[in-house]
Amino acid sequence: MRLEETDRPTPGDGQVLVEVLAANINFPDALLCRGQYQVRPPLPFTPGVEICGRTADGRRVLATPALPHGGFAEYVVADEAALLPAPDTLDDAEAAALHIGYQTGWFGLHRRARLRAGETLLVHAAAGGVGSAAVQLGKAAGATVIGVVGGPEKAGAAAELGCDLVIDRHGEDIVTAVKEATGGRGADVVYDPVGGEAYAKSVKCVAFEGRVIVVGFASGVIPAPALNHALVKNYSIAGLHWGLYNDKDPAAVRACHDGLTRLAAQGAIKPLISERVGLAGAADAVQRVADGAGIGRIVVRPSGAAR
Repeated sequence: MRLEETDRPTPGDGQVLVEVLAANINFPDALLCRGQYQVRPPLPFTPGVEICGRTADGRRVLATPALPHGGFAEYVVADEAALLPAPDTLDDAEAAALHIGYQTGWFGLHRRARLRAGETLLVHAAAGGVGSAAVQLGKAAGATVIGVVGGPEKAGAAAELGCDLVIDRHGEDIVTAVKEATGGRGADVVYDPVGGEAYAKSVKCVAFEGRVIVVGFASGVIPAPALNHALVKNYSIAGLHWGLYNDKDPAAVRACHDGLTRLAAQGAIKPLISERVGLAGAADAVQRVADGAGIGRIVVRPSGAAR
C-alpha cells in the first residue's frame, strides 16, 4: 500500500458521494491486499470496507464503500439504499466499527445460533475486532461468556469487555478450562472467527445440542469438519456470511442496525477502539490487523482528528 493523490470517485446510478470521517480496518482489508478475498478489485484499488461518513446533504452515515474506491481515502461512493444512520451516542471512529463486526455478531448469535439467556458462549479472539463485538452482544443477550485470547494484554482487554472467564491459549488448555467452567457440559454456542486449531479445540468442548458458528479463518487454516464427530456428539455447524444478508434480506440488516443503535444508546455495546491513525499510518495498521497484533479496532481518520 502507498499513499497517493487521486481524483474523487464519481457516483454512478443509485450511488452517493460520501466524505470519510473514519474508516474501520477489518481483516478482509488485509485479504483484499493479498488478493485472497472473494472480491478481487483490479489494481490499483483502495482498501477499506466500512466507514462512518457525511453525505453532501449533511447526513452522518455508515456505509460500505463501492470498491475499487475503498474507505482509506477522503471520499468514497456508496449505494444510497444501503446507507445506515450513524448512532448519535458513538463518535465517528466507534460508529465506523459498529457496522460489519457487530452485524456479523448479531446475525451469528441470534439468527444462526439462536443464543438464549443463561447459555454459555465461547468466543475465540475475544479481544479482537470481531470477537470483542461478540463478547458484548453475548453479554447483552444474557449469556455467560468465555473468551479465548493470546497473551496477558489481550486477556486484560477481554476481561474489561465483560468476559466471565478469560482463557489465555498460550498457557492454558482451552478444552480443559471450558469443561471445568461448565461442570463438564461444554459451551452451548461457539463463535469462531479463527478456524484452524481454534475450531479443533471447540468441537472437543461443545455441549450437547451445541452450535458452532463459523465466521472466518483468521488463522489462515480452513478446518475440514469430521461430520461423524458432529453426529455422535449431536452438535451443529453453521456458517455465517453477513454480506449475503445485504442481497438476500436487506430489511433484516436495517432491523439489526436499529437494534444495535438501541443497545449502543443503552451502553450495552460500545466498540473498543485501540488506535486512531491518519492515512499515512494506514498501511502499517492493516499489517498489524493481519498479524493479529491489535486489540479491538484500529480506525483510520483521513483528517487525522481524534473524534
